[in-house]
Amino acid sequence: MTQISADIRQRLEDLRVALDDHNYHYYVLDDPQIPDAEYDRLFRELQALESRYPELASEESPTRRVGSSAETSFAEVTHRLPMLSLDNAFSEEELQDFDRRVRERLGTDVPVEYVCEPKLDGLAVSLHYEKGLLTCAATRGDGYTGEDITANIRTIPSVPLKLRGSDFPDLVEVRGEVYMPRAGFEKLNQGLAAQGEKTFVNPRNAAAGSLRQKKSTVTARRPLELCAYSMAVTDENQLPATHWDSLQRVRGWGFRINPEMRLAVGADACLEAYNDLMAKRDTLPYEIDGIVFKVNRLDLQQTLGFVSRAPRWAIAHKFPAQEELTTVEDVEFQVGRTGAVTPVARLKPVFVGGVTVSNATLHNMDEVRRLDVHIGDTVFIRRAGDVIPQVVKVVAEKRPAGAPEVTMPKHCPVCDSDIVQLEGEAVARCSGGLYCPAQRKEAIRHYASRKALDIEGLGDRLIEVLVDEGMVATVADLYRLTRFQVASLERMGDKSAGNLIAAIDRSRNPVLWRFLYALGIREVGEATAKSLASWFGTLEAIASADEEALQQVPDVGPIVAGHIRRFFDQAHNQETLQALQQAGVAWQTEQVVAADEQPLAGETWVLTGALSRMTRDQAKEKLEALGAKVAGSVSKKTACVVAGEAAGSKLAKAEQLGVPVLDEDGLLALLDQHGMGAE
Repeated sequence: MTQISADIRQRLEDLRVALDDHNYHYYVLDDPQIPDAEYDRLFRELQALESRYPELASEESPTRRVGSSAETSFAEVTHRLPMLSLDNAFSEEELQDFDRRVRERLGTDVPVEYVCEPKLDGLAVSLHYEKGLLTCAATRGDGYTGEDITANIRTIPSVPLKLRGSDFPDLVEVRGEVYMPRAGFEKLNQGLAAQGEKTFVNPRNAAAGSLRQKKSTVTARRPLELCAYSMAVTDENQLPATHWDSLQRVRGWGFRINPEMRLAVGADACLEAYNDLMAKRDTLPYEIDGIVFKVNRLDLQQTLGFVSRAPRWAIAHKFPAQEELTTVEDVEFQVGRTGAVTPVARLKPVFVGGVTVSNATLHNMDEVRRLDVHIGDTVFIRRAGDVIPQVVKVVAEKRPAGAPEVTMPKHCPVCDSDIVQLEGEAVARCSGGLYCPAQRKEAIRHYASRKALDIEGLGDRLIEVLVDEGMVATVADLYRLTRFQVASLERMGDKSAGNLIAAIDRSRNPVLWRFLYALGIREVGEATAKSLASWFGTLEAIASADEEALQQVPDVGPIVAGHIRRFFDQAHNQETLQALQQAGVAWQTEQVVAADEQPLAGETWVLTGALSRMTRDQAKEKLEALGAKVAGSVSKKTACVVAGEAAGSKLAKAEQLGVPVLDEDGLLALLDQHGMGAE
């Protein structure tokens, strides 16, 4: 018998105690103390130790349970069938191993068909219907006993109180996930913050907290949704033959099922579904943390059976974690191109959202005070897709003694000018304006960026050098640079210098909206710049318009109109525009087209694949000039899809939905018809 050290025994006990404690905070208090990824690591470590030392296994271990005990403030409900958890796969190899085990247990080499379902990040619930009427709803709880939340569930609009149709059993149970869409979550947190109340860390905790309100009127005001993922009845003979068919039946009864679900045969097809879903993860209106693969045939599910806490016929393939725990080593203040002074947390590096993160924005001092961030705090970091990493919660219990508070400096950390904050504004700003090197460099970066004047080769490092060497102080100075000057800089050869000067020359005749966007007027982004250009036609008309006239433009409200008016009223901005004209910059005028005269007004178009005679951005601009909205995904509301070379899933979906499709020749013909042909 293997000798087990005291350290191993103690680690097992520590892990069990820690996981029980985290379960309590997560499931009962709705106040997680660690991110899901950290919990998964602790759980897997305990599983590994119990597997290695089976003599130390315990029926009371968290690995033998799901969640934690139900809170006594809600009546208990015993599940007719246990609501077990799922095993997780975190790599391609683990998914392949799962598929291999399934086929071995079934004694077949034939690829198995799976249902691929997005793993919604919400709260699992069980809904009971008798003769088509909702009689009871319960949380999963510990998997065997949950909480009665019937009154709160009835307030969710997507939960049918009476089943549609007549093909349902007298007694049926539908299971699903209650979740909060991203937009609703953001709006809820904004409202809570405005009232000085505690906000939620993420949509999952917002959904859980909303479902467990003691007053159903509170739940009714929360933007909750339900998505069904399984069905069970007392008479098994009434079940369809497959999981997929059972979900279609559930949909016929009035439940929402996830439109991203699909069938896949074999592990390779499952991996393709995983990669496809992860690619669109951040564009979905709700949060998901993985994809669930379930053996489709219900008789095969029966054959495969269960282990103590999970079915053998299903697995959750997790996406990279979007939340992690780390510590704040310092808080520094950065000055942006508009003078905004932003506190930035310097973090102990942590891997989250697929990259190593060492900095996270704190937005402004109001957010610092709301979060109560101190130097040395342990914090939750969240990074989703290309979103800048953010501090979303402080674990105050782990704050070291004497941790210093974060305070806004009185002077700009770059130019030492006074920092000012207008009444009613959350953002503090450096008063140095064009004299602040930080703002000067950022203004040039923005002017040369791809979506503005698109000066290829003028990157951050070169801008730093040009400004630091005194060769460029304003954007107008860019057009006075010579090939000889640029070639004399370190690491800049004659060929690179020539390419840069040529790129600068190509930017001398920008389209109006790009030039307007490049000026860096506060809150004038691409869409607003396009609206202003198409509405007024010339920069002179925009510059002379009063605030009332500016507000006639779609997307331009009082605040944006004020920013535009103040920009053009500033003498130094007029001097910059004159200097640009003297340097040979001549921005184009634009034909003013009324919205009701635009041939594609109100239509949504989608671009996919590679175009050979123009870039995708150019095609997008031309379609928008004709009134179309260019979206990134295909739906029934899409008016047309433009498919270039190597068009993929968007083309397939368009054909499936019967959406019209144009190739590149068809697009060019359309543009020529309306005088928008390629240059």
